[in-house]
Amino acid sequence: MKIINYKYTIKLAMIGLLFLWSCTKKEEVPELEDNKSTVIRDLAGDTGASVGEGADGKTQRDFRTFLFNFKDKKQIWLNNAEDSARYLKTADWDLAFTYIYNSIVYVNKGQDAENPGFEGPGLGEITYVDKPYNEVTEVSQDINFSTRQSFVGWDGWPQGYNFGWYFYQMTTHIARPVKNRTFILKTAAGKYAKLELINVYQGNPPVVTDLHWPAPYLTFRYYVQEDGSKNLNTN
Repeated sequence: MKIINYKYTIKLAMIGLLFLWSCTKKEEVPELEDNKSTVIRDLAGDTGASVGEGADGKTQRDFRTFLFNFKDKKQIWLNNAEDSARYLKTADWDLAFTYIYNSIVYVNKGQDAENPGFEGPGLGEITYVDKPYNEVTEVSQDINFSTRQSFVGWDGWPQGYNFGWYFYQMTTHIARPVKNRTFILKTAAGKYAKLELINVYQGNPPVVTDLHWPAPYLTFRYYVQEDGSKNLNTN
């Protein structure tokens, strides 16, 4: 896999820390099913990796990247250089879950030199709207994919203009998902889609009380408009 500039900066900033979603006891897990979207619950990331020493059953090392295909929900692991050479420059994946806790998520964009799929056929793009998933019914005329990133992760970091799917506070070591943020994207094949990244903890719990809560287990949902139009209505 190509070396990406943010890798070591992210690692240094978050080393020794574990994610904790900040929830109140009054929060409830919203209903995710709408009979149109695909809901992925507890997709296991690299659960054998740890950012620090002493974690039971884990090894302190970099988290392995995995790729995900919207159409068949296929998960492809990049375990070595051979896997990267075989899969990255293909249209067989739409999302790449990378780095610590597999929380930095790329679209497959072959034209972006900082993207895992650089020089491949991927037509991926991504931007966002601060609107609940269910209320995003189309790709509006003012949507602009001409951003300087093809990934989402820690909101506002490493550059202030970076948009992401969670907030992270260095003082409290707490990460919280950005509420009511929906990502508008293009798949590897160039079809319009919407995506909500929801949680990294097993069971998508509304309340996390234990820093050692099993992770990464990713919960997210998406809808791909297969007819090529900009209609993203899932209601």
